[in-house]
Amino acid sequence: MRRREFITLLGGAAAAWPVAARAQQAGKLPTIGFLGGATPSVWSAWVTPFVRRLRELGWVEGQTITIEYRWAEGRIERFAEIAAEFVRLDVDLIVAAGTGPVLAAKQASSRVPVVFPIAIDPVAAGLVASLARPGGNITGLSVLSPDLAGKRLEILREVIPHLGRLAILADADNPGAVLELRAVEESARTMGCIITTLEIRQAQESRSH
Repeated sequence: MRRREFITLLGGAAAAWPVAARAQQAGKLPTIGFLGGATPSVWSAWVTPFVRRLRELGWVEGQTITIEYRWAEGRIERFAEIAAEFVRLDVDLIVAAGTGPVLAAKQASSRVPVVFPIAIDPVAAGLVASLARPGGNITGLSVLSPDLAGKRLEILREVIPHLGRLAILADADNPGAVLELRAVEESARTMGCIITTLEIRQAQESRSH
């Protein structure tokens, strides 16, 4: 998934907002709630071109639009808190990246449009009904990582022909990571490769492993 696709998707979503939203009374600008799972520095490479593309479409931050940024900083419990806050703020659109943040936004509201720039498998994760017809209030881009799990193992086997055991470090609280892990385990079984899973839920655990 490229940044260009991300900007095109979000720019198109903003351009498609109802005319009524554009004509809101002075002092109440249309508002985007931006839920970042990591930190501002991690997302700066995406936020900067996003804001620039909005400006090109006539949505100037602070003049014709307001963007409320919230950063979970890797704390999964913050996803639901931030999503609920956006609903209370009555934002017009929520941008959420990653399966966890999008699920939180979905659970917080079935009314506010939600756009995700990346998700591993939005159908299997329950974000959308199908890729062709998402339905509901959620849309975005998928990297379809589970579909590539088998191919990754095949490439690894080519590099290490006698590979018999593989350890995988995975975030057990990340729904997307869990989906991909299942796909890897299924592919490994067909290849006769033994998978050892090391589950983590906190940054300290990854360092201990």
